[in-house]
Order: sequence, then structure tokens, then C-alpha cells
Amino acid sequence: MRLVLAATGASGAIYLQRLLHHLEPGNHEIHVVLSPYAKQVINEELGELKLPRGVVQHGEKSMNAPFASGSALFDGMVIMPCSMGTVGRIAAGTSENLILRAADVFLKERRKLILVPRETPWNLIHARNIVTVTEAGAIVMPASPSFYSHPKNFEELADTVVWRVLDQLGIEAPNACRWREDGPSAAE
Repeated sequence: MRLVLAATGASGAIYLQRLLHHLEPGNHEIHVVLSPYAKQVINEELGELKLPRGVVQHGEKSMNAPFASGSALFDGMVIMPCSMGTVGRIAAGTSENLILRAADVFLKERRKLILVPRETPWNLIHARNIVTVTEAGAIVMPASPSFYSHPKNFEELADTVVWRVLDQLGIEAPNACRWREDGPSAAE
């Protein structure tokens, strides 16, 4: 698959790091774009983002990336974490930087765009922007981890969200814990 992964300034850099961990660059063409605020959050939460060999990183201000045009065929884009400000700018169609332009391209070309907001609570403006991007074709997956896999650390907890993103992309997640498939029997 040809994928675009982006992060904006919401807390939750671990989700992007874990997604990169689960994607095999040898099997996928992976492009990464980070907003300036995402870089700050990554620095505070992780120290640095570990990019696997073969991942291509693009500057947010550049519009020369292939996925900035609908003529370049890409399979999916994930913005994780996605700030509510970014959701609002996508809803408004501003396309003022590479992340927003790429999101606009994925929507207009009817390609898979997955937004993973982590912020809470939402106000009415947030909720309306979520409705707008959903109506435009985006998949909104709030970073709501599950606990039935009995995660033992932050990575395992973050993986419960990442597995769902991989499912939406159609990428196998062999270690994913599925409700009532890996856990206690339904009779309990």
C-alpha cells in the first residue's frame, strides 16, 4: 500500500509511533508529515519519533510531495493524533499546508482518510466539524483504547487503537486482540 501518515499538535504521539512500529516499510510505501506542533508534542512525549528505514518524511510547508495531487495514486492517509484545529481546517477545506492539502485530496478523490482525534471534551464546534468531515468521506476514530486485551503497558494500550486503524486500512494486524476471540469465553 502507498500510505501517508501525519501528526498534528494533539497529545498522543505514541499512537503514531506504534502505527509506524506495526507497518512494515518493505511491504508499504510510507510517507510522513509532521506539523510544527506535532514535533513539539513528540519531543515532550517521546523525545523523538523513530522512523523505520525507508520511510519518506516531508516538510509541512512543501507542496511538492506526490500525494499533494490527486493524480498520484495513494491508498490511505492517517492523521494520528489529529488536533481539533486540524479537523476544523479540513472541514473548511483550507489546504494551507501539506497535511491539509493531502487530506483535501484524499477526500476529493474518495480515498481513505482516517482522522484520530485525541482531545476531549468536545464542544459543539468540534462535533459539527466531525460531522462535516464524516459527511465528506473521512473516517473519524477517536483515540479510545480498549481494555479487554489487558494491556500491561502504554505501548500495548496504544496498540488497541492502532489495531483498529490497521483494520480500517485493510492491513493485517496479526497480534490484535479481538473481542471474545482471544479473551474469556462468552459463557463466562
